[in-house]
Amino acid sequence: MAYRFYLYISDVKVDMLLSQLDPSSAARRTTEVGVDLKVVNGRRSVETSPDTDPVSRLDRVLKRLEKDDAIGTVEEPGPFFRGRLPMRWGALAHGDDMSLVFFGGLTGHTVVGLGGSTRHVLGSSADAAGGPPLARSLLPSLLDGLRLDPRIAALFTAAGSGPSADPDGLALRAVREAAHRLGGPAQTVEFVAKRLLHGPDPEPGGAAAVLLGSPLYVALVD
Repeated sequence: MAYRFYLYISDVKVDMLLSQLDPSSAARRTTEVGVDLKVVNGRRSVETSPDTDPVSRLDRVLKRLEKDDAIGTVEEPGPFFRGRLPMRWGALAHGDDMSLVFFGGLTGHTVVGLGGSTRHVLGSSADAAGGPPLARSLLPSLLDGLRLDPRIAALFTAAGSGPSADPDGLALRAVREAAHRLGGPAQTVEFVAKRLLHGPDPEPGGAAAVLLGSPLYVALVD
């Protein structure tokens, strides 16, 4: 039997998708408890969730996305994409801001970046992010997190903000730069992520494409 050692699960994205893909999962079981105090007969309702295990909820979402053929590959991403490759990763710390966790890797043809909030890293503390107003899984906030790196910020400064500036190309270049600058050893991981940005590698002689996503989960694999 193959085991997953989860590094990251986005309970926010999982719960949001589960409520849309399987509306019955959002139902709450109401238990009426009669309390007879001889003088006052009170009744109260207790709401309990029928499914509180994050891995179980994640598996239900993945099965439904697979059934709907919504999960593509790194080379041909759909609304979501699945991958298994060596990636370097870590919280991108800039001063007191450690709200962004970033995974970077390279297939034969595609630079892959995955970004999200550090609070979804399993074992992180509730206040580990130190947080921005927008979740790091949202594209503008994710890119803002990358731009905290002075070297990536310089890419945007050099390009300027005139009509000739290509915002998609700049964003893809930032993802490429962040993925290549991650330190530490690579670990083989598998993941399913929401596609945020996909396009040709703007670097001459680079990979064929750059892909940015926000993961539903990332897990270590052997």
